[in-house]
Amino acid sequence: MSSIPMTDEECRLASEALSDQLDRYANLIVRKGCAIREGQELAIFAPVERADFSRRLVSSAYSAGAGHVTVIWGDDDVTRLTYENVETSYFENTPSWKIEQLNSLAEEGAAFLFLEGSDPNMLRGIDPAKPATAARARNTQCLSFRDGMDFGHNVWCIAGVPVTAWAEQVFPELSSNEAVYRLWLAILETSRAAGEDPESAWETHNASFEKTKRFLNTHHFDALHYVSQNGTDLTVGLPAAHVWEGGAGRTQDGTVFFPNIPTEEVFTSPDRMRADGMVYSAMPLIHQGNVIRDFWIRFEGGRVVDFDAVQGREVLRHVIETDENSCRLGECALISKNTPIRQSEILFYDTLYDENASCHLALGMGFPECLEGGVEFNKEELLSKGVNQSAAHVDFMIGTDDMDIMGIGADGSETPVFVNGQWAWE
Repeated sequence: MSSIPMTDEECRLASEALSDQLDRYANLIVRKGCAIREGQELAIFAPVERADFSRRLVSSAYSAGAGHVTVIWGDDDVTRLTYENVETSYFENTPSWKIEQLNSLAEEGAAFLFLEGSDPNMLRGIDPAKPATAARARNTQCLSFRDGMDFGHNVWCIAGVPVTAWAEQVFPELSSNEAVYRLWLAILETSRAAGEDPESAWETHNASFEKTKRFLNTHHFDALHYVSQNGTDLTVGLPAAHVWEGGAGRTQDGTVFFPNIPTEEVFTSPDRMRADGMVYSAMPLIHQGNVIRDFWIRFEGGRVVDFDAVQGREVLRHVIETDENSCRLGECALISKNTPIRQSEILFYDTLYDENASCHLALGMGFPECLEGGVEFNKEELLSKGVNQSAAHVDFMIGTDDMDIMGIGADGSETPVFVNGQWAWE
């Protein structure tokens, strides 16, 4: 990055010059991320500050054959005002109109696009019980909406867009206009959308996952043992019928889509009853507008038994106590340090990006597709086979540059998976 600040006029001209690239990014999101089909509904959840880019998405969706596009706007300031002025009890129930809106979209086969872009400190000082209660209500009361994505009935995609407060957090030394411009560049680069043909680039990127998944699925480890010099020493068990996934997702009707843009991870759902040891965070966790920093979690028998954080401990407590199973793991994801996001040396303060720079775990909901035949099982059957069920799913980053991960076979044999923060064969 140049040490000479850009003037506002230079920022305006540079941003205008990105127009064609932003159109290509919009097309990538709509056509590859959401895999829009002829006549299909697309629901876009978007920050109102990025109405300009949202219009590009709507245009792209109709060009791709969408039957109708619904845009559901969000605004950080309004969200904060709501939590400041409304009692916690209000959030215990999702309004009936919102339930009808989300469930009806899901039941009609809509694809869901979530534009990630918000102030990392949006809810600093707000009682964390309020957003936690609202999230729990939405995830338990909007069942068609939640289950449609969890069980492969609906396509969904999360992609990033810059907003001013987020850009200022990532680039505090820059003016607001330059920070937004630089964040656009970083989003395009790390999303493999900075070239002339992002859609072809993503086909190539998707193919790169196959070797890694083949290695993991062939070895079929019984457990993974994580060790790093910051104190992490954690063993995570894997279900007998677990499957490693990564790159493109697939709905039950066979539609291929990309849930996350960007993505660098291969992942599976661990055995909810088998996690033992200590794990330390490698990066801050941004959760519902709050920062959780420098934290550790101790597991016994798959359950969180102790934890602490230098910042955001109460927010972390609400994550762990969302419901009876949010204290157990639903995901373990492996990401080499040799990725565009990690190599950018940018701390994004946003989980979509930061989780793709670091191996991570997730508390809460597991993935049915990460178990052989899992999408055909009900929640009780998934629980019995080790796949966690919860209203929460919160990723936290644990991968350090010195992390070693050993795959442990059912016979006790050990195979290096990660050495010094990268795949053993890199």
